[in-house]
Amino acid sequence: MDPVGQKLLDIAKSELGYTEKAGGYTKFGDWWTKNIDEDANSYFTTAPWCDMFLAWAADKAGLTDFAGQFAATQDHASWFKDNDAWGTAPEPGAIVFFNWSGAKDIGSIQHVGIVEKVGEDGTVHTIEANTQDTLARRERDSSDIVGYGYPGKVEVAGMNYQETLAQQAYQPRHSAPAPSVEQLAQAPRTDTQAAVQARQDSGAADLPVKEAALTGVVGLAILGVLAAGLAKAAAVKVPAAVANAPEVRVRKRGRHHRTSGAPPVRMPAEMTRYDLEDAENDTLMMPAISAQVAQEVEDREFWGRIAHLKEDEELGFWTDLHSAVTQTAETNAQLTGRRP
Repeated sequence: MDPVGQKLLDIAKSELGYTEKAGGYTKFGDWWTKNIDEDANSYFTTAPWCDMFLAWAADKAGLTDFAGQFAATQDHASWFKDNDAWGTAPEPGAIVFFNWSGAKDIGSIQHVGIVEKVGEDGTVHTIEANTQDTLARRERDSSDIVGYGYPGKVEVAGMNYQETLAQQAYQPRHSAPAPSVEQLAQAPRTDTQAAVQARQDSGAADLPVKEAALTGVVGLAILGVLAAGLAKAAAVKVPAAVANAPEVRVRKRGRHHRTSGAPPVRMPAEMTRYDLEDAENDTLMMPAISAQVAQEVEDREFWGRIAHLKEDEELGFWTDLHSAVTQTAETNAQLTGRRP
């Protein structure tokens, strides 16, 4: 089954029984006149509509690039041939072109439809527009068929439909969008057993709960404080030789890392290897943060972001919370016999 043709078939089935109106008017010809024809020529509103229906269906499915968009059947068949998507083998979902005298050249094509299925005896079952003024199912003999266009084989930007789907499904891990502040604010709070025990042993009271939306600059500031606190806790476990180093860069995953058995991902035609290298160079490196660096991050990121909010009535709350987080980190460090 041609994957693009399957989507076109689903739309065609939903329109079965449509009949042209008085004078040959169809909604498909009207759509072509208003949306496709540059001159908005009213001729198409009553013109033969077998191919305009397929153009309408492709537009509705968002597959025009793969199925084509034509009012003339001969031009449509030539387009498939030019895109190396033309053949003589019947296949469900293929676009089928007819000539009623038995001629087999593209210039003789008179009609078009879409293959729904192929019978064991070779009979081709189709859905066709403008057949006895309606959209209906038909059974055709191969002697009336000039050839077939296969939408799923048409390549756009060097990829056919299946390859395009695979490319769209691939998302590098570092390119995933960061969670929003609202998503982080709605995440359930978790505590490790060690942190809970440390608070109980130190006699520290639970922080007061205040209902406030972590949005805007203030929300970003408190998230920065929490991140710095986690960095401090991680720094306690870093060996002294690493902690004293000015900075440790962790080697990132590069193009030489590949999943065993997985096919290589094809880049879009407009992207070069230089674009990929620039993207990799911009990827954030993850350092092992020492206690000193964590303190600098805390001061710069937290106080720098909220310095202009000194008169804000909420500032006292965030200041108290910052002090409490700092005290908790120092308490945890003392319990482990290390200074943060």
